[in-house]
Amino acid sequence: MEEIYRAGNEVFGDFIIVKALEDGVTLIGLTRGKDTKFHHTEKLDKGEVMLVQFTAHTSAMKIRGKAEILTKHGLLTSGRDEE
Repeated sequence: MEEIYRAGNEVFGDFIIVKALEDGVTLIGLTRGKDTKFHHTEKLDKGEVMLVQFTAHTSAMKIRGKAEILTKHGLLTSGRDEE
C-alpha cells in the first residue's frame, strides 16, 4: 500500500483515465482485503471519459469493452481487436 497516501480522512492513490471507444463499456471496482468482491459498477458510452482512483477500499478494476486506458505506465486499449 505504498501508493496510498492519507491526508486527514481522505485517501489518495494511483489513478487511471478510461475513455470509452464504444457504447456500454463497463468499469467494475473490486475491494481490497481477504475476500475480493465487486463494490461499484459504472457504464460509459462512446467518447465518455472517467478518472478512476485506487483507494483503501478499491484494489483492482475490471474494464469490459473497447476503451483506452491511460496509466502512469502508459496507454493501452482494452477489448477485442478487429480481425
